[in-house]
Amino acid sequence: MTRRTIFSLTDPAGRWRWLLAACLALAGFPASAAPKPVAKVEALSLSEVLNSVQSQYPPYLAALIEQDIANGRVRQAAGAFDLNLNAGGTFNLAGYYDGSTGYALLEQPLPFWGGSVYGGYRLSSGFLPNYNKDRTSVDGEGVLGFRIPLLRDGTIDRRRAALWQAQIDQELADPVILRQYLDFIRAASISYYQWTAAGQRLSLTEELLRIANDRDGAIAEQVKNGASAPIIRIDNQRLMVSREIAVVQAKRRFEASTIELSLFLRTRDKAMPVLVDRARVPSTFGTLPKVHDAQVPADLARALNMRPELRRIDLLVKRTEIDRRLAKNNLLPNLDVGIEAGQFYGDGRPKDLERSEVEAKVELKVPLERNEAKGRMEVADATVARLENDRVFARDRITADVRDSFSALVAAHQALEMTRKNVELAGLLEAAENERLKQGATDLLALQIREQASFDARVLEVDAQAELFRAYANYRAAIAADATRNLPTLPTPAAVPVALPVKR
Repeated sequence: MTRRTIFSLTDPAGRWRWLLAACLALAGFPASAAPKPVAKVEALSLSEVLNSVQSQYPPYLAALIEQDIANGRVRQAAGAFDLNLNAGGTFNLAGYYDGSTGYALLEQPLPFWGGSVYGGYRLSSGFLPNYNKDRTSVDGEGVLGFRIPLLRDGTIDRRRAALWQAQIDQELADPVILRQYLDFIRAASISYYQWTAAGQRLSLTEELLRIANDRDGAIAEQVKNGASAPIIRIDNQRLMVSREIAVVQAKRRFEASTIELSLFLRTRDKAMPVLVDRARVPSTFGTLPKVHDAQVPADLARALNMRPELRRIDLLVKRTEIDRRLAKNNLLPNLDVGIEAGQFYGDGRPKDLERSEVEAKVELKVPLERNEAKGRMEVADATVARLENDRVFARDRITADVRDSFSALVAAHQALEMTRKNVELAGLLEAAENERLKQGATDLLALQIREQASFDARVLEVDAQAELFRAYANYRAAIAADATRNLPTLPTPAAVPVALPVKR
């Protein structure tokens, strides 16, 4: 229902209200202006920061380019199997024979067994000796053939080895990117919670200063009335100055954490760093799921399966095994066979040549010392042995990371429980000391000590909460909880107050 203000013209006060409303309306002002609603500022959530990391964080975008580089190297290695055009010719510049020959062939290397097929056209002219195999008819000769290695370069050669290794490098880009991704997620989470803790510490420091400022007016009144000595106010003013210094230091720490967070939180359009307004500091850290001892074995198994370190070592072993196979291949002799068929065109062919000819070719090459192949074999064997040792230590390192991060998580839980108990006790002592001061049973110095102890307890609670969430972020990174590149299920902090009240 809409509320309306009714003016009575018979009532003198009503007439004056009516005249005032009319004047305001003529001047362009409303008779009564409702206060504008204050827009509620939403707390900055961790998901917002991590979304920015995934889409705008330059180091992560640079890491993703590794995949493009690997794809380009695969295409580069596949170029060894491109179709080739070979063309050439011979010309007798002096001597008894004055003939010349020319040819143009298309050659296609095969991706299996190291062979190749070729076909093209060959043409000769002039006077050539009978033993010259390049003689053709007047209209030339069509050529078709293939070459196959039977021993060396049969199951593997340099071209196929380079392609297979490039494909493994393509797979290697994934664990490299994932390792950096997990590190970025952990760093962004820790930076977010450090920023939250710095904002809450600043609010606590300002609240402590406000208490001293409010008390200064009461003390000034007591000094004026002679109820308190002037030195009492001087002592309180000294306390105010010391707390102002603490506020300045807390602001500096908060600004530093805001700048650090801006490296991860960026604008969507130009990826520029965002300095988050203080009003968006969460009021609480939220709650975390409890990690029990029984859960650790399953998390450890997940870490051993999902951590990119072991996947990277497995791929490096596969890559080195290709080097070993290539080295064994190079120890073998070359035994190449091929068949070439020629078809003469037209009638003007030499009499000693048939219209269709088929020629078989066999070539044997035996490397005598084979030092290159032996050295490659030694390097491959040593590399595999080193990688196996790396694998053993990587498993031990992952196990240690999971256990250590779980230990830190348990300790952080315990520390937070104790700090909350400390806050409760310090608050009771502060309230009791405040009551005693009102009754004249104590002095200002004792109350200041209690206030400082209560403040220190609350700061320790904020630090303990930040440490707990840092420990949880480290634990998630240790077990590779975000290995699927989904956003972590860390809690979203609650709504925001500008300042955190101190219980008195």
